[in-house]
Amino acid sequence: MTATTPGLVCAHHHLYSALARGMPAPPRTPTNFTEILDQIWWRLDAALDLDLVRWSALLGAVEALEAGTTAIVDHHASPSAIDGSLDVIAAACAEVGVRVVCAYEVTDRHGPESAKAGLAENERFIRAGGRGLVGAHACLTLSDDTLDAVVGLAADLGVGVHIHVGEDAVDAGAAERLRPHARDDWLLAHCVHVDPPLAGTVAHNPRSNMNNGVGYARPARWSAAGNRVVLGSDGIGAAMVDEFALAYVAQRADDVTATPDDAWDWLQAGTDFVPEVRGDQVTWAADRVDPWYLAFTPGVRAQRVVVDGDVVVDGGVCTRVDAARIRARAWEEAQRLWSML
Repeated sequence: MTATTPGLVCAHHHLYSALARGMPAPPRTPTNFTEILDQIWWRLDAALDLDLVRWSALLGAVEALEAGTTAIVDHHASPSAIDGSLDVIAAACAEVGVRVVCAYEVTDRHGPESAKAGLAENERFIRAGGRGLVGAHACLTLSDDTLDAVVGLAADLGVGVHIHVGEDAVDAGAAERLRPHARDDWLLAHCVHVDPPLAGTVAHNPRSNMNNGVGYARPARWSAAGNRVVLGSDGIGAAMVDEFALAYVAQRADDVTATPDDAWDWLQAGTDFVPEVRGDQVTWAADRVDPWYLAFTPGVRAQRVVVDGDVVVDGGVCTRVDAARIRARAWEEAQRLWSML
């Protein structure tokens, strides 16, 4: 038995994290969110070169398609390889057959010149016709001047800003800084430790929030405040049916009256960012695909995926690329990355 839906959207991803799985333990065990960033993610992204960016994007795109996800909204950081990085990601996703909306993470954590380079990469990519948002890390690593530059560039380009907001209590003051600037076309990742009102779409990432121990975002309160809520993975793959089911369970743990319908609405809302996915077709190994069924049916996988009229997955296998070769090479590249940490 099979059932068909439109394509799914991972509305907040970090494709570069595809090479992190299995990496060596950090020098010491992190005990809070700031230490997780400093000892794991900021060591990893600083080691990335453009080849590593490419193979991580190829692997992440393959995994997305295999999970019925035909579009990714990516948030990228490679401070040692900024220039051209968004082109590399866009090309890798196109090679596999996944739509992607790119953004480079502007931050002051590597100094003013690196922040300027991040701004320039966003501007270069979008002005050249790339599909993107202006990326920014989070208020906790942005000076007022750099935040103003991000806001100004997005306004000049006519696009939104893709930024982490209140992921942890250390960034609890983000909403106050952002309220004078935020617009409805902004994408606000996490919003765990901030409260409405704040203009923009909220990207809920339940698996990542649990993994980092930062708390539950209670996304229903953002929906009630009039914000669109969408689902992302924050870099932990792009299996959005799984993310939907976890979003429901997390909500249910907080409110026993919750049903899968809210999380299903959040999953479907991702198509507002990439409307073309509504014309994609994903055939699932399931006899139906309604929210009450999928919330309680682990392991449902895509059997066939059609993107823009082209069959990009058939029998669960990517058709445009050799997924086994990509996985093998990505493993080699991951080991090279880990050797630099």
